[in-house]
Amino acid sequence: MAKSKIKYSCTACGAEASKWIGQCPECEAWNTLVEMVVQGTVAREGRFAGYTGSAGTTQVQSLAQVSPDDVARIPTGIGEFDRVLGGGMVSGSVVLIGGDPGIGKSTLLLQTLAALGERYTTLYVSGEESPQQISLRAHRLKLPTANTRLLPETRVEGIIQTALNERPQVLVVDSIQTIFTEQLQSAPGSVAQVRESTAQLVRFAKQSGTSLFIVGHVTKDGQLAGPRVLEHMVDTVLYFEGDSASRYRVIRAFKNRFGAVNELGVFAMTEMGLKEVSNPSAIFLSRHEQEVSGSAVMVTLEGSRPMLVEVQALVDESHLNNPRRVTVGLEHNRLAMLLAVLHRHGGIVTHDQDVFVNVVGGVRLTETGADLAVLLSVLSSLRNRPLPQGLVVFGEVGLAGEIRPVPNGQERLKEAAKHGFTRAIVPAANVAKRGPEGLEVIGVRRLDEALSQLP
Repeated sequence: MAKSKIKYSCTACGAEASKWIGQCPECEAWNTLVEMVVQGTVAREGRFAGYTGSAGTTQVQSLAQVSPDDVARIPTGIGEFDRVLGGGMVSGSVVLIGGDPGIGKSTLLLQTLAALGERYTTLYVSGEESPQQISLRAHRLKLPTANTRLLPETRVEGIIQTALNERPQVLVVDSIQTIFTEQLQSAPGSVAQVRESTAQLVRFAKQSGTSLFIVGHVTKDGQLAGPRVLEHMVDTVLYFEGDSASRYRVIRAFKNRFGAVNELGVFAMTEMGLKEVSNPSAIFLSRHEQEVSGSAVMVTLEGSRPMLVEVQALVDESHLNNPRRVTVGLEHNRLAMLLAVLHRHGGIVTHDQDVFVNVVGGVRLTETGADLAVLLSVLSSLRNRPLPQGLVVFGEVGLAGEIRPVPNGQERLKEAAKHGFTRAIVPAANVAKRGPEGLEVIGVRRLDEALSQLP
């Protein structure tokens, strides 16, 4: 058995040193040396006793010999969570969940273990909260606690040893920033500790077939804290989106080896915990009692789910040398590009106006299908003319002023018709021979054609 050995590696140039120093001797960068393990230990070299997983197999086989059968799914009992995971949990999979403090990560996982407790063996490892705090939350949410096993532990070797004895089918580690390994001397939460602790937990999950959920903190920018290598080590990366002060929570999948990415799960935070929202289009639409200017409704596609969202714009005279361009839920640079297209191909001048664009409900739109809705809402606010009620729009706007088609146009139109919309302005390539009943579909090829449809 090889003895553990420590080295320090520069994250900027890769140079190595036998001890930590403030400045790298090679690239002269400051505070870039991080602690690393250079020789394998028992967990790195051998298998965990009692498990015969596929890790370490060196046999070469043809791809044609590998069965393409679907991976068996384990439903969590929470439909929206299953949707984001790709249909449920997979044995041996590792899921990393990130989000702002207090947004509901621990609550969701505690609810999941409570729902799975009657069918599977579960273990909740808490490195931040005491057992009493977790018990208070479970009783406040009125969750069944008889079958939920709890372990307050921060040492990864102790966690794995307990898991070897308990043999859980579902394991939750909350959170990875509090876990440390005895192989390293650095403090918990450091880059080296987070990376090495995650590597040991992932290795255990793969060899034992345990479904592992890891909670991770996020930075001020909303990114997972710690090294980016964590996202490559796990199978699925989920992010909680939205404001923790808001009632609604949105979970988005950014990586999923067992399902589609960009799937969206919508929850509402109640006194009984996170509740599923089966019809998210209803909460992201503001049903105004009277017509208002600057508001356009579009159909976005989040994974496999079409969803209606409202895009609002406010255009006001600017008294600054550089008018402001502010976006919430949209990419800032894309708004500047769309305003330039509106000027060049629509003849609408906004260079002396402040433009503010917001997506209602805290949804973040990443697809280009929102381009046409953004421009029509901006024009509506500029002219102070409300768009017709019952109108829905979507489409990508090119730099030449063309309206490009978007994927799954028919599914979007069906979703709009289901919610009572009667008119749609869409790219001409998305117009089918027979559209949804009760919905007038208008296909446009150029931006000026779309603008001509407005009153």
